[in-house]
Amino acid sequence: MTEELFREDATLQSCQATVLAVDEVADPAAPAGTPPSVLVVLDRTVFYPLGGGQAGDAGTLALPDGRSAAVADTRKHKERPGAIAHVLAAGTDIAGLAPGVTVTARIDAERRRAHMRFHTTTHLLCALVPHPVDGCSITAGYARLDFHMSEPLDKEALTAGIARLVAEAHPVRHRWISEAELDANPGLVRSMSVQPPRGQGRVRVLEIEGVDLQPCGGTHVANTADIGRVVVTKIEKKSAMTRRVVLGFAESAAG
Repeated sequence: MTEELFREDATLQSCQATVLAVDEVADPAAPAGTPPSVLVVLDRTVFYPLGGGQAGDAGTLALPDGRSAAVADTRKHKERPGAIAHVLAAGTDIAGLAPGVTVTARIDAERRRAHMRFHTTTHLLCALVPHPVDGCSITAGYARLDFHMSEPLDKEALTAGIARLVAEAHPVRHRWISEAELDANPGLVRSMSVQPPRGQGRVRVLEIEGVDLQPCGGTHVANTADIGRVVVTKIEKKSAMTRRVVLGFAESAAG
């Protein structure tokens, strides 16, 4: 089991951790001769694993001898329940990485910040478009939400709505509720494609004060004012009952 430090504090950028396992896992779909992926499991981490539509973190693991192992991605370990797999970049020298070794886990702060800004913006979008969500993707370069609806959406109006909610500086915080509380309030779940994890007796919910409240395990900014300028770059009709909204940073869209 990996202690998930990012669940309580998304601003943490590094932590000391102990290596629990170093697994080499071959991809059966990869071409012959492809080296196996190296997955490092730590007892605690600041790295967010792919999930809930949000991409996994990248960064480094600093070893006691001064070398660093590059982490290309982070995922939930398929073969170790409760463990988070830090996927090393191809060709990384793993000498010195072994169970019991203490490392410093450090995320790519710029990438994480982008994830936080976009993820919180998707929650603002949910408040502006009161329809169920049936798809989501949050990366460092863009974010998208697919809404289950047939009505058209206006790109400029949504961009203006996001800007208004950002300017209003709503506090953003998380808390935990029991699974029974969630069952008593099924309307909190907006997503049709990703359901809150069950089995731990509690569910993490993300509240944007006065704007939105729904289950979410992702990383977020502390206030909507911290989002900065995010714009709707595209609206697509994916099917008769699906409207896709794509988000981008204003600075990137302008370039």
